[in-house]
Order: sequence, then C-alpha cells, then structure tokens
Amino acid sequence: MNKETSEKFTRLLNLEKEPVAIAWSVKEPEDIPREKEKSRFCEKIDKALEGEVFYSTAEEEECFGGARYSGMKDPKEFPKNMRTGAFLVAMGIHDSIQSVQRSWQKNMAIEPGIFSSILFAPLSKAKFTPDVIVIICNGKQAMELLHANAYDSISDALGADVGPICSTMGARPYLTGQVTYGFADVGSRRHMKNLKDEDVMVSIPYQHAKRIIHNLEEMKRLRG
Repeated sequence: MNKETSEKFTRLLNLEKEPVAIAWSVKEPEDIPREKEKSRFCEKIDKALEGEVFYSTAEEEECFGGARYSGMKDPKEFPKNMRTGAFLVAMGIHDSIQSVQRSWQKNMAIEPGIFSSILFAPLSKAKFTPDVIVIICNGKQAMELLHANAYDSISDALGADVGPICSTMGARPYLTGQVTYGFADVGSRRHMKNLKDEDVMVSIPYQHAKRIIHNLEEMKRLRG
C-alpha cells in the first residue's frame, strides 16, 4: 500500500524526491534497525530521502528542538541556558530572549514521555503505517497538493511560520490532523543536504493521503 501511495504521489506531481514516512511508536520496533549515531530531526528526514529505513530514540536526537517538539524529551531536562533560547539570539535568529520565548509559544510539541521511538523511511519502503508523510517539492507541486487537499472542501491546510520543522512538519500535522505547508527553517536549511533553496515542504497526515491522491487524479482527468 505504501509503495503504491508513494508511486502515485511521485507520478501525479512529477516529484524528484520520494515522500518520507514518519511514525511515532510506543515501543522500539524489532523489524527496523536503530539509528547508529546521533542526528537532528531534520537530518533524519534527509537520511530517509536517501533511502534509509530506521528508528530513532531520545538517545539519537542531537537537537534541542528535535527532542522537544517530537516528544522524545521533556524540555525541563535541558539546562537553563538551552531553555531560555539565548543560543538563538547568539545565532542571529532572534533579537532577544523575549522574542525567542514568544515565538516558542506558537510551536506545537508532542507530549514527552508517551512515545519510545520515531520511525523514518522512504514511503515506498515503509512497512509501518505512517502518521505523517513529508513531501519536499517545488512551489507549483506544493500548490497542486494544497489544491487537491481543498478540492472537496473537506479540509483546510495550515501555513507554517518560521518554527522548526520538527514542530511544523512533524508535531503540528500529527496533533491537528491538518495538511501543513511551509518553507522549512534556518536550522533545517543549514543541515539538510537534500533541501534545495527553491524547495518547500508539505506534511500530510496519513489519513488524508488516499483522498488527496484521488483528488489529484480527478483534477488531472478533468483538465485533460
């Protein structure tokens, strides 16, 4: 099923990159290898784009945001200097700690302590049911996806702000059940090898995938 879904998305949108499947799990899977080294949430998507299938735990999450927003760690476990967001001021991402704290209020996070692992795979290789499907594409392809989502007026898409993709492309669509689109963020654009300057991201809750594919097919049929 996932292979067919991946092939249809790729064919209908003429995608260069295969969609990525992500799922949260209450236990560590026995039939999927564990990530061998630490990496950031955005880099895990990068690995899946390159064909890797793996699961990750809190021990393999290298980024404060990735651990916080994916629910792998309670933010209270981090030192105070991390929780203030002062490091983002030093990096030139915000002008003050107050600005950081205000922006963080908008970022959705999965409740920590619920899940033990997160599964990543190219959609065609995913032997698990994804929670979200992340598609990296150009502006026109993203427009077609959003149009297909709105075609039957069943669901509206959410536009992401400048929050990290672990929140905007992971936690938000997982928690809201709504398709989310955005331009990634400073961190992911710095660390992801497979994210071009012109690329945008669309994250689709799995329950919408079949409907959106049907709508894409219908739109293509009617347009000729």
